[in-house]
Parts: sequence; structure tokens; C-alpha cells
Amino acid sequence: MSPIAIGVIVVVVIILLSMSIRIVQEYERGVIFRLGRLVGARGPGLFFLIPIVDRMVKVDLRVVTMDVPPQDVITKDNVTVKVNAVVYFRVVDPQAAVVKVLNHYQATSLISQTTLRNVLGQSELDELLTARERLNQTLQQIIDEQTDPWGVKVSTVEIKDVELPETMRRSMAAQAEAERERRAKIIHADGEFQASARLAEAGAIIAKEPTTLQLRYLQTLTEIASEKNSTIIFPLPIDLLTSFLRPRVEGHSEKKSS
Repeated sequence: MSPIAIGVIVVVVIILLSMSIRIVQEYERGVIFRLGRLVGARGPGLFFLIPIVDRMVKVDLRVVTMDVPPQDVITKDNVTVKVNAVVYFRVVDPQAAVVKVLNHYQATSLISQTTLRNVLGQSELDELLTARERLNQTLQQIIDEQTDPWGVKVSTVEIKDVELPETMRRSMAAQAEAERERRAKIIHADGEFQASARLAEAGAIIAKEPTTLQLRYLQTLTEIASEKNSTIIFPLPIDLLTSFLRPRVEGHSEKKSS
């Protein structure tokens, strides 16, 4: 056999080996077809295929994070908003993902877009802004039911951003400002009510003990004198002096009687 023939044989053998040897990673599965018929999913590891007869399609089993493009949605109360979301899914049946759908990634993306518009179109704006958790669960259940025949499991759907029209944002800001003013007035009125209740209690105590009013009068004078370095002329109540002079008068009377 000539060297040229040997070289040709070696090249053919190398080509056949390269066509027959396949390596499947831990996070992948290889779906094998033999003469067009489905053989099954294999992996991970090293596999030998029959050249020309066998064909293998690799499927990634890792979780895929897919952004849903912004969708124009008209809510139940006729407000136009733009909403986008993110979908987390993975392939759980490699054979179905290859045989039953042409492109499972694109199909999941399109079904997510249509489901997002349909579900949010049946909700009101307040529900969209405040009940996102419930809407996320509803979206996940509906999309997962649609993708289940394709061997795709949708684990999570999260609404990311809700873009409101400018007029709606201004009206919501005005509503929030009015709500803050209402709460401030309620807090102020409650404070006034508590203060008046305390003043009423203080008035009742002063009515029972007149000396308390005299002590408060002296304390006020002390505060005024400490704040301003000026001469202050004020009337001195006779009742204030009576309470201090009574003990001296009584003592003087006792001395005379003795």
C-alpha cells in the first residue's frame, strides 16, 4: 500500500472519529436521532455516534433568565401603561423541547408577552401597583401551563417596571400630597386634643390647690428675668403675699398672748 493511500485512510479515520465522538457537559443533555427517529436523551459524558446515521442535538438544562420586552397594556380602568417583566425557566424534558417545539426559547418569550398583556389588561391600575405578588403568581401559573407540553418549566415571573403616562403621574403625585396633608391635619388635631385634655387636668389641680397657681406665677417671673436684662414692672397679687405672711402673723399673735 502506498504512503498516499495510507495517508488518505488516516485522514478518513480522523474525520469519522471527529464525527462520531461527542462530549455532553453536566448541565447538558444530548437528544439523539438515528435515521430521523428519536433514540432518546443521553448525558452527561462521552458518546460515540454512528457517522451519517446518528445526529445529536444538545439541550441546556440550566435556568434561563429572559427579559420580556416592554408591552403596551390597557388596564381594566382604561389606563395605558407600559410594562416589562423577567421570566425564569429551564428545560425539564429535553426530548420534548427538541421534538415538540421548533425553538423553545423564542416560543416561551412570545407566550410570555401575550400572557402579560392579557392578564394585566384584566386588572385595574391600583391592583397593578399594589398587588404585584398575586399578579406574578398568576402569570407564572398561566405561562407554565402553556410551556409544559414543550418540556419547559417556568419557575418565576416578576413584573419589573410599570411606566405611567405623565398626566397620570402628576395626578397620583397630587393625590399623595393631599393624603399627606390629611394625615398631618389629623395628627395636629390629635395633638391639640391631648394638649387641651392636659390643660383641663392642670386647671382642675390648680382649682383644688391655689398655692400651685402662685408657684407657677413665681416660676414665670423667674423665666422672664433670666431671658431679658431689663426692668420689668408687674402687679403683685395680694393673695400671693398673704400665703407667705400668714405664718408670721400667727407667730406674732402667739407671742403677745403669752
